[in-house]
Amino acid sequence: MKSAYKFRIYPTRQQVTTLDQTLDSCRYLYNHSLAARRDSWDQGKNSLTYNQQAAKLKDKDEYQKKVFSQVLQDVLRRLDKAFKNFFRRVKAGENPGYPRFKGKGWL
Repeated sequence: MKSAYKFRIYPTRQQVTTLDQTLDSCRYLYNHSLAARRDSWDQGKNSLTYNQQAAKLKDKDEYQKKVFSQVLQDVLRRLDKAFKNFFRRVKAGENPGYPRFKGKGWL
């Protein structure tokens, strides 16, 4: 039998601000990467992959420099997984559900 513990954390105001900035950066990257994949497909029927988008992470803007690179890579992995699941459902004939843009509070 597995047991788990739940711990409640009470972050300081500065920590709350840092967490909010990190989530905003992740949401911005997710939405920007989703738009890049969609635009790439619309313009030339080219599909972007995780590796292509992860290679562009080296060119971080000022907003993303405060976030660890592994966190940003994980955002791109989740987007790649969303697309793989989308195409898997299309191939299986299920209701696919194209990946959505994330609003504030969704990520």
